[in-house]
Order: sequence, then C-alpha cells, then structure tokens
Amino acid sequence: MLELRAVRHRYEGRVVLDLEQFTLPRTGSVAVVGHNGAGKSTLLHLLALLEAPTEGRIIFDGTPVPRRAPASLRRRVTLVEQRPILFRGTVRENLEYGLRLRDVGRAAVNGIIGDVVDRLGLAPLLDRRRHELSDGEVQRVAVARALVLRTDVLLLDEPASSADRAAAGALYRALALERAARPLAVCIASHQLEDAYRWADDIRSLADGRLSPVTPENLFRVDLPPGDGVKHVPVGGIAIVVMTDRSGPVVLAVPRPTSSSVASECRHPHATCSWDA
Repeated sequence: MLELRAVRHRYEGRVVLDLEQFTLPRTGSVAVVGHNGAGKSTLLHLLALLEAPTEGRIIFDGTPVPRRAPASLRRRVTLVEQRPILFRGTVRENLEYGLRLRDVGRAAVNGIIGDVVDRLGLAPLLDRRRHELSDGEVQRVAVARALVLRTDVLLLDEPASSADRAAAGALYRALALERAARPLAVCIASHQLEDAYRWADDIRSLADGRLSPVTPENLFRVDLPPGDGVKHVPVGGIAIVVMTDRSGPVVLAVPRPTSSSVASECRHPHATCSWDA
C-alpha cells in the first residue's frame, strides 16, 4: 500500500535514512524498533507524506507520490507524534475537530467518538483541558483523535512512552479492535521491544538510518579502535571479535549464532567468543 523505494534522506547534508525498500502492507501492523537517533521519526514523517525524500520515491497504492503530496493523499494518513499537541478546548472538542472539518453529522460524530472513547477509557477525561491532563493522557487523547478519523494508514511515534502498563494495554487492544473492524495499516516506532513483539505482525529494526538484520537486543553502540583487521570489542562482561577497517563510534549488529559452545572453565584469561552467521 505505502512503499519507500531507494530512499536516501538528508538533513543539512547528513544522511539520516538510507532504505532500499520499505513497504507497509494494506492491513499490516509493523513495529519499527531502534535506539534513539536511529531514524524512526524521520521514517514516519516520510510515510506520513509530510516530507519528500532527498532521493528516491514514495509509492502509494502503486502510484508514485509527487514531491508535494496532494491533500487527498495526506488525508488518508494520520501521524501521532511522540509529544503530540492538543488543540485549545476540551478533550471532546479535540476528538470532534477533524470530523467536523470533514462535514460529518452530529449523530455520526457522537457514535464514532463514543466507540473510541470506550475502547481507550477516556470518558472521565472528556470535559478536561490540556493543562488538566498528564503526559500519558495526552498521548491517549492524541491516538483517539487519530482513530476517529478512520484513515487508511495510522502512524504512531512512541505512543505508549508516557503510559502505564494498563493504559498501554488499552491502547494496543483498541488498535487490534480497529484493525479487526476495517482495513487499516499501522506502523509504530518504538524502543519498547516487549510491546512490539506482543502486537506487531512484523518487526523491523533501524540502526543509523538503515534496516538492520537483527533486532535491538543484538545491537550495541561501541567504539572501535583504530587500525585494520581483527579487533576485540568489550560489550558488558564479554568481548566480541570484529574484523573491520572502521574505527570510532558505530552500531554493532550481532546476528543470532547458528551454533555455540560452552566451556566449563576459562582456559585463557583473555579468551573471547566469536561466530559466523
């Protein structure tokens, strides 16, 4: 449904996203995981058609998107930022705003909002204003405001970062119910692996703007010593053997080993383990 092809995106000359291909299926639920600065938010901005890539193309339903995306396409995608901004007024008025812009009638507005409010447990908050809400409640309201629009694509940037476990569970259950009720593509950027594994159909890992073959539990930020050839890199209490000519700060991706062995005693005080995968 929504696809990035041969995309390379730069800010002030620095490459922040470098993707040969990234596809969001029509009814898929994709989690993009990675460390801070990996490029997750930039990826969501491109998918939301808020920015055009420096190089490459965005494809929507098989058709290339112009560099200035038409409003008709942008209305089919909703992005909820990590720190969303609510409009002036009450929570109810925030939820009604987008529907009124689309000329939805009062009865339909009440029905749509009522369903989402029930799913996310927002009824006690409907008459409150922004300054009366916690950060976690603001996030839930912003997600509800996006859900009531019933767009084809929903993009969420760390939607549960300020939520407690109960609120996060309610959010993910609401997303599951919405996907069961109609065709909806969802892409969530998160560093919370537990949530990603629980709800997503597909987990993709970003590291330094590129898709990584391993998920973040096997990604390590390290400083490589200068020189070519074999290097021993300390990670926690172990040392990983790396063969590279790179040096300085890098993200080291360690694939799952195809085999391993365990020694009952250390035969050398500086012994290390290495593997190929």
